[in-house]
Amino acid sequence: MENRDAYILEVRGATLGQSNLQSGPEEVFQNSTLRPILKLQSDLFIQVFINYAIKQKSVFFGLSPDKKMAYIENVIQRDIKFRNSLKGMVIAWFTVEEYCTYIKNSSNLNKRMMNMLIERLKSQILLLEMPV
Repeated sequence: MENRDAYILEVRGATLGQSNLQSGPEEVFQNSTLRPILKLQSDLFIQVFINYAIKQKSVFFGLSPDKKMAYIENVIQRDIKFRNSLKGMVIAWFTVEEYCTYIKNSSNLNKRMMNMLIERLKSQILLLEMPV
């Protein structure tokens, strides 16, 4: 187990974002665990979203930029199977200790995780194009 955890931490890289004495445990977890994982998995999330949009009859690709933003948010919040798949892609990169921390407050951490993922996809909207 220790080898896996050490490997994961090495591949993920350093903490992203600032934590200070006033930071709560959720914010510390967000900056030390969630942000590095979301950054690491960014290219994969883009491809997964493109694949999802294609399977949904490619409606997404014909939308205006504002409607694309709303579509991203709506899909991730409403499609439970898709959201659970995205969550699994994040949780798979937790160490055992991080997973133990996560399960103590999974509801709030899931909200943070999905909000961060939504914002990441929205900020990379130009990359969310139909493959040729």
